[in-house]
Amino acid sequence: MGMPALACCVDAAAVAPPGYADFIAGDSSLAAAVPFSSSTNDTAASEDSVSTQWTPSHSAALYRIDSWGAPYFMVNDSGNIVVRPHGASTLAHQEIDLLKVVKRVSDPKSVGGLGLQFPLIVRFPDVLKNRLESLQSAFESAVQAQAYGSHYQGVYPVKCNQDRFIVEDIVKFGSPFRFGLEAGSKPELLLAMNYLCKGNREALLVCNGFKDAEYISLALLARKLALNTVIVLEQEEEVKLVIEISKKLSVRPVIGLRAKLRTKHLGHFGSTSGEKGKFGLTTNQILRVVKELHGSGMLDCLQLLHFHIGSQIPSTDLLQEGVGEAAQIYSELVLLGANMKVIDIGGGLGIDYDGSKSGNSDLSVSYGLEEYASAVVNAIRAVCDRKSIKHPIICSESGRAIVSHNSILIFEAMDAAAPKIPTMNQINIPFIMEGLSEDARADYWNLSEAAMRHDNETCLFYADQLKQRCVERFKEGTLGIEQLGAVDGLFDLVTKTIGASEPVRTYLVNLSVFSSIPDSWSIGQVFPIVPIHRLDEKPTVKGVLFDLTCDSDGKIDKFIGGQTSLPLHELDSGSGGGGGGANGRYFLGMFLGGAYQEALGGFHNLFGGSSVVTVLQSDGPQSFAVTRAMPGSSCADVLRMMQHEPELMFDTLKHRAEEFCGFDVAALSGSIARSFHNMPYLELTSSCSLTALNNGGFYYCNEEDYNAALAEYGDNEDEQWSYCVA
Repeated sequence: MGMPALACCVDAAAVAPPGYADFIAGDSSLAAAVPFSSSTNDTAASEDSVSTQWTPSHSAALYRIDSWGAPYFMVNDSGNIVVRPHGASTLAHQEIDLLKVVKRVSDPKSVGGLGLQFPLIVRFPDVLKNRLESLQSAFESAVQAQAYGSHYQGVYPVKCNQDRFIVEDIVKFGSPFRFGLEAGSKPELLLAMNYLCKGNREALLVCNGFKDAEYISLALLARKLALNTVIVLEQEEEVKLVIEISKKLSVRPVIGLRAKLRTKHLGHFGSTSGEKGKFGLTTNQILRVVKELHGSGMLDCLQLLHFHIGSQIPSTDLLQEGVGEAAQIYSELVLLGANMKVIDIGGGLGIDYDGSKSGNSDLSVSYGLEEYASAVVNAIRAVCDRKSIKHPIICSESGRAIVSHNSILIFEAMDAAAPKIPTMNQINIPFIMEGLSEDARADYWNLSEAAMRHDNETCLFYADQLKQRCVERFKEGTLGIEQLGAVDGLFDLVTKTIGASEPVRTYLVNLSVFSSIPDSWSIGQVFPIVPIHRLDEKPTVKGVLFDLTCDSDGKIDKFIGGQTSLPLHELDSGSGGGGGGANGRYFLGMFLGGAYQEALGGFHNLFGGSSVVTVLQSDGPQSFAVTRAMPGSSCADVLRMMQHEPELMFDTLKHRAEEFCGFDVAALSGSIARSFHNMPYLELTSSCSLTALNNGGFYYCNEEDYNAALAEYGDNEDEQWSYCVA
């Protein structure tokens, strides 16, 4: 008896309008009922039709770029992300095409590139400067509008990103308005002291964190160096150390204290706020500190009040409540005789990571810089005016808001696990039927009859039931792997043809989440992740990102908008086709990650730090100049971090090669040397041929690389191992 032809159909569907909800809902967009045996050309033609209607503005809406990215990021007419280095003041010719930057720094040196490997951090000091100036301008406007009797004078908490060049730039850019630094440990204090020597002499150096005698001595030494240093008491016991050491060193300190407010931030970032928070002094502790200072004749040294409600303060209502409470404490300290001058409102100025402008999320805030500054000034002014207290200098420690926008992490999608779905004539039905049980055969007949009725829901039910019965028989050993594979193919064909939602696809990306985006796995922080090109094409795949580590947590499956998948494009395996000038490669960018990620990144699986470049806006033809480039951590670098000695390791492996490999020693030694030298991440292509140029045991891929390496290492007699430069 012959079997009926299997022919499911799909109802026509209208093209979904652009937007995230429509993408997630899915859109098969098949123009007519499609039988199983039909060619896929009709589907492809329909998808091409949809794609031609897609514009960069649709992508901007889909990924919310205009919401979380304004005024620094947008999509250009070519479908590439551009950086607007001067924010809203950026002119059209000053916009920087991010894909062109990536091409410049990743192209081989032989074609004019810098030859850097991915992942890659691209820093934009112009954006950093604009953030500082915008914050300063917001407070200056609020001070002027409210006739406030003092000024704003911020500090940057270096814990957010201690990178040398970021700290240098902040001190330089902030010098005209006395912008200072905040330290929370001894090495951070040394760092801040060094860079503030080149800053404005009035800039504050705020010393936070738990302190021992050495920390306090170092802070007092900073005052001897004419740095405007304030020692902020985190614990009651610290006041006695400050009094004792300052007398020994004959330094009159400037002292602040951190108050433990009753106002509590209920979000994740407010877990250390409130009465039972980790930091600060209670009301009674503050009173005892005042008494101790008064008894030592040093109450005039108490000049600053510090508090911190928590990072990512969601609304100005909570902000005003906390600032108002702190202003009450400040006023009471003045009335107790302290020589108060500064109120340090700490951090908390939030970032709108998801573009929702919501006050009910850890990922967003319901205000902008202007609203934030106005709320702070208003809360302090109201309390001080009510108590006839002179308006204090307002200081903030807004690190996240300053540095988040200036750094972009670029990484590459290497592979996407896409099922290869067979056509009906590729499925051997008689072969499948040979191994089926009676129940499974009945499922097949029911599936076939449902297909003839165009009953898609019943089709899917029996296809799934058939598959599960076959899986159980395979586990029992009564069904072969080839028959199971054929059943899997049939199931995939059914689900595709009836228009069932395609399963979320896994994209392998060339980075370590633990090294580059540690907050993603540690606290579930969500950052905007977007393809930096091909945004003039409609993304047709829903994907999650898996990193290179051998760890189930090495993934990103939470995205802005509360989504569990990300709209992505099919990977282009061809050369130069699609990809918007990326030569078939597919690049993603993680935005707003300039705070904390580099400092917190670890070395899981010995994947190390990213390559880093600094890019300035210029008036040249490309509108940008790469002013600084640093390769990421090499395999040798990360091995040293764990106390290994790469030079000795290379020596051991080279001797092993001499013992076992005979005439292949040169090639193998060169290959091993190159592996030590390169980053741990994957390379799509390798320029090393292992037909190496030999010079006294040093092996290089070509003469150009040899000469460059010779210039770098040739005069170093201690260098006992070779590099093979890609």
